[in-house]
Amino acid sequence: MELILQPWPWYVSGPLIALVLFLLLFVGKNFGMSSNLRTLCTICGADKKSDFFKFNWKSQKWNLVVMIGAIIGGFIGANFLTESTAVAINPETVEQLQELGFSSAGNAYLPTELYGLEALTDIKSILILAVGGLLVGFGTRYAGGCTSGHAISGLSNLQLPSLIAVIGFFIGGLFMIHVLYPLIF
Repeated sequence: MELILQPWPWYVSGPLIALVLFLLLFVGKNFGMSSNLRTLCTICGADKKSDFFKFNWKSQKWNLVVMIGAIIGGFIGANFLTESTAVAINPETVEQLQELGFSSAGNAYLPTELYGLEALTDIKSILILAVGGLLVGFGTRYAGGCTSGHAISGLSNLQLPSLIAVIGFFIGGLFMIHVLYPLIF
């Protein structure tokens, strides 16, 4: 059990990810979580409203198993394989976040100031979540996939658009943290 509870080193987890991707490539499949959302929307009838959702979703149902496995695995990991749900982050980062008003930094997996029930009564939190969700959704569609699809599957296929997208993700993240984040909070 101790083996499962400890973080796995890169030389174990990296080759396992590579093995899974090799198997997916071998059978002609691509990995990415945003395609699961497209499949779910199509199952729920979005294909009647938008041509983007008109595709054979049954050919992608294997990907829904990946999504369900991620949800179940996350639940099991958070509730049964973890002593604390807090993320181990640098104490200096915790201090900086607490200066910005995130008192739960270092004590919770997600900041309760944004994701707790009390955030639903704060208009700023609701706006941040709504605008952030729209931007992520637009960016995922515009980039032709999500970070996991481009960074894991696309780069392993040596696709130049995925390399450009991943570089863009990093630049966007740095811009958000160093420029926009201090302005918002």
